[in-house]
Amino acid sequence: MNKRVRFFAEQLLVVFNVFIVFLLLFESKLEIPAWLQPVGRMHPLLLHFPIVLLLLAIVLQWYSASRRQSNNFFHVFSQHVLLSGALLSAVTVVMGLFLSREEGYTGGTLQWHKWTGVAIFFLASIIYWVAGKPWYKGMLTKAAGALVVVSLILAGHFGASLTHGEDFILQPLAVYYEAPPVPIDKAIVFDHVVRPIFEKKCMSCHNPDKLKGELILADSASIVKGGKTGKLFVPGNPGISLLMERVHLPLEEKKHMPPKGKTQLTENEIVLLTLWIRNETPFSQKVIDLPPGDSLRLMAASVLKPVETPEERYDFSAADEKTIAKLNTDYRSITPLAKESPALEVNVYNRADYTKKQLEELTEIKSQIVSLNLNKMPVTDEDLKIIGQFENLRKLDLNFTDITANGLKELAPLKHLNRLTLSGTKVNYSELKAQISALKNLKTVSIWNTAITPAEAEQLQAVNKHIRFIEGFVDDGSNPLKLNPPQINNSSVIFDQPMALQLFHPVKGVEIRYTTDGSEPDSITSPVFDNKTVIKENALIKAKGFKKGWYGSDMASFDFFKSSFKPDSVRLLYPLNSVHQGEGAHTFFNTTLGVIGANNPAWANNFAGVRNNDMGIISEFKEPVTLSSVGLHYMIEEATGILPPALVEVWGGENENQMKLLVKMKPPLPAKGDKPSLTTVEGKFKPETISCLKIVAKPHVDGDRRRLLLVDEMFLN
Repeated sequence: MNKRVRFFAEQLLVVFNVFIVFLLLFESKLEIPAWLQPVGRMHPLLLHFPIVLLLLAIVLQWYSASRRQSNNFFHVFSQHVLLSGALLSAVTVVMGLFLSREEGYTGGTLQWHKWTGVAIFFLASIIYWVAGKPWYKGMLTKAAGALVVVSLILAGHFGASLTHGEDFILQPLAVYYEAPPVPIDKAIVFDHVVRPIFEKKCMSCHNPDKLKGELILADSASIVKGGKTGKLFVPGNPGISLLMERVHLPLEEKKHMPPKGKTQLTENEIVLLTLWIRNETPFSQKVIDLPPGDSLRLMAASVLKPVETPEERYDFSAADEKTIAKLNTDYRSITPLAKESPALEVNVYNRADYTKKQLEELTEIKSQIVSLNLNKMPVTDEDLKIIGQFENLRKLDLNFTDITANGLKELAPLKHLNRLTLSGTKVNYSELKAQISALKNLKTVSIWNTAITPAEAEQLQAVNKHIRFIEGFVDDGSNPLKLNPPQINNSSVIFDQPMALQLFHPVKGVEIRYTTDGSEPDSITSPVFDNKTVIKENALIKAKGFKKGWYGSDMASFDFFKSSFKPDSVRLLYPLNSVHQGEGAHTFFNTTLGVIGANNPAWANNFAGVRNNDMGIISEFKEPVTLSSVGLHYMIEEATGILPPALVEVWGGENENQMKLLVKMKPPLPAKGDKPSLTTVEGKFKPETISCLKIVAKPHVDGDRRRLLLVDEMFLN
């Protein structure tokens, strides 16, 4: 580094020191304009460079301090590295301060990250200026360097906590320190079933230190309070709850939660949250306080893990690997029960291809099989003779097979069998009572969906106290779960050419029925969606999901809008409201619709609004078009004064100076207390060929105050 460059770099370092002090002093008044926000968001991209340079500089100084004789070249090189690292850290600090002013960054972790980052820069600056002093050597050099290293570690830790959650670094070790499972009789629905979902999938962004949308999911009070967009859920009504709306949005939608790229909720987790909201479950309610047949109780019981027993040790040798490989087929899998364990788990698939031979072949590894799954296979009592040879079998799944209780006598030689599932089989009380005593080590037997009545199950339990008979959930339609509403896969609900309707449901086997006439679909007369429906004009699609053994879903409504023409150029006649800028003039023809909620940040991205003047645009077409209707899509929220336009005028002609009035529209006002809604007004007129179009929407005036008018799209046909 020549003297001129070094002089300039040193002056720049001084400037950065002054500038950062200035930013820290006036941080509370700092407002970052939109054009400067990308600079702040580059903070995570750049921060690794100064870390490497500063660590290298500290190592070089430590090495230099440990040598008895100084080396001028070595000292100069370390100074150059330190200066480069200090300058880059200054840029990183400035970017971080810009980024921290955006929504969603707050709390103690942010403050620790900010001040440790600032400390790194100031320490690096001080070390650079004093490194040439005679008194800066030996232990002082090492202590100062150690302070920088500690600051780097702390800043990195707090930064990782902000980005990935508080337990990000130590999370892999959590498996070794997990709290013991909570017994179901002590489990709280929220604390032990619902909250873990929030902790795993949501709290990395919604915690006191990273306040996305001003929403905190760390405690019950904050969850009830909700966030910037309002209440998180409506007790008793998951269908209109913001939490479930965001979960069910298509993955590509910006407001889908968790965001694309994050670990998504499983189907069971979605059902649990839905049931929790629908039941209006108090935060302190225990699982066992729910009714015995309640869907939420059954789901909660399935996720609460029982206390695990110590890992069993096996006294038999492992099977030959070549033999296992030979026996593995497309319809039979053989896998070790655990890493380096001789015990094997066998699963048999495909009922149509099952034969007795599949069991006979397993006798080559009969001593190593400890778990055998034959669920839904056409297994008979005769086949149980072969299974009786698997001397170390612990777990046998025979659900929905063709066996009877009489065949269980063939399992008597299995001295280690402790779990047997017989659900959906032909076993009856009298036969099972006679045979069960021969299976001395049984601990659990599943008997739901059999001919055994609850009273008979009680009698079996009374006689065999060492066995737990699981009656489970009988799928007789008395306790079904409720389906989620259907969803759409269309990339946009605005189209210019006939478009195929794309409805889907995340649960397999759901039948979707729909209507196009505004009526509510039913499970009998409404048409079944078959992926062949084509939308050619404006349409309101109402859909419901139905499946045997489930409650039908709530109704989902989807508005589709035809817009045949898009202007080649659009400009505003009047300035937009400073809060709702949208995409300026392009907002009205970008095929993007907004959602209800005036405080939702999405309004700023998707809507335009005017408070002090009319809303007006001039649009031009390179080639003349023939129009016969113009529509506006707007929001109504009567309670907050967001109203339809008082008057809409549509003008058209060859150019801006030669236009005539094509139509006037006066949308009705909402009634007091009406719910918020998204609405369209359409004006039709005699077909007119035009090259220039002017649309003016006038807001309602209440005394001296103009009500807010929000429009997100215009439709030209």
